[in-house]
Order: sequence, then structure tokens, then C-alpha cells
Amino acid sequence: MTVTWEELGWERVAAGVGRCRLPGWDCTAGLVLGEGTALVVDAGSSLGEGAWLRARAQQLAGHRVTHLALTHPHFDHVFGAAAFAGAEVFAAVGTDAVFAYEREELRRDAIRNGLPAREAEEAADALVLPRHPVSGEWTLDLGGGRQVLLANVGPGHTAHDLAVLVPGDPEVVFCGDLVEESGEPQAGPDAVPSRWPAALDRLLALGGEDALYVPGHGAVVDAGFVRRQRDELAARFGVS
Repeated sequence: MTVTWEELGWERVAAGVGRCRLPGWDCTAGLVLGEGTALVVDAGSSLGEGAWLRARAQQLAGHRVTHLALTHPHFDHVFGAAAFAGAEVFAAVGTDAVFAYEREELRRDAIRNGLPAREAEEAADALVLPRHPVSGEWTLDLGGGRQVLLANVGPGHTAHDLAVLVPGDPEVVFCGDLVEESGEPQAGPDAVPSRWPAALDRLLALGGEDALYVPGHGAVVDAGFVRRQRDELAARFGVS
């Protein structure tokens, strides 16, 4: 019996492309299906959440998750990564240094934001360095005529922001927390506010006017929403 995206807690965005809004921090994870392949975008906030995502992604794909793209190194997007054993992991260049030298700060940030200490410690200890650092653009061939573009469009929300463009009709752009719909974009100590509007310009150039933009938190938006948020950030941080 074939299950639907919705039955497994996912929202179908385009053919073979979906996303899931996770509880707690309303964090988005994405899924792109290829031929014998499956790309998950972001891994959730804990090992348990990562395992949940992987199991349901594999149910939809009918095979294992082969690729994982991390949009930026914040706990709610990466702490489930170790649950994707065997997947090829991609992230913006520099993410590996954050995992190697700043995992204690990631752990503390997770606890400050409400993740139970034991779960935060387990996830931080289990973090493995991304095997594939993306410094510009990387075309990922998922088979069956499906290619995905990984683009290092930051800095902005962090110094290491990766976007995922899925060509099609419509095109879909996974934005990470460069775009947020369910609240005001969050600029923490690792944000680069002076460069954030330019990162959104690059995001819009990637997807164009007719793409669907999947934010790191909240509902799917259009190019107009991204442009308005770009202008609000420019005004907020005093940059053009």
C-alpha cells in the first residue's frame, strides 16, 4: 500500500519534493527524491528527531537516505545529523570548523533554548564533520534526470549559509534561516547582518520570481515575501 506525504507528516511542495515542519522550534526539514536516492535538507534538533525524519523519508522514498544537506550550523537544524549514518553530508565551507571547535557552544545553546541536557550532550558528542564542504555551487545528480544545486549564498544568518535549489515546475528553494515566516528573522552572535540582504539577493537570483521558497521556520513563501524580508533586514541593520 502506497502512503502519501501527508500521511507521514510531510507537505508535498512539488513532484518528488516535500518538507516537514517539526514541533518545538517549528524548524523545517526538506526531502528531494531521485532515482534510488533521497536528499534530506536539515536533520532536526536531536538524534531522536533525526531518526524520525530518516525513517519517514525512507518510507516515502522506498530506499535509504543517501544525501544530507545542512543549511547552517545551528542545533535545531544539525543535531539530528548523526542519525543519517551512511549518507553523504554537505554543508557550507566552515561548518566543519564549527562542529570541530564550537560544539560545546552548540550544546549550551540547545539547552538554553529548551532541549533536555542529555539529548543535547548526546547530539553534540555524535556530530561528525560534513564530508563535502561547499564553497561556491555544487550540482548534485540524484539520478532519473533530477539535479539539485547546492549554493553557498551567505554569510547572513550565520557565516555558513547553504541554500538548496531544486529545478522543476515550480522550482523550489530551501532557504534555511536566511528566510523565516513564522517570526522575525533571528540574528544571533554568529550572524553577519551587513551581508544578510546581499545573501537574500543571491537567493532570489537563484530561484527567480516564480519559485517557491521554503524558509527555515514557517510556511512556504514566494519571491515577494523574500524581497520584503530582505528590505526589512536592510532597514533594520542600516545597510542597502
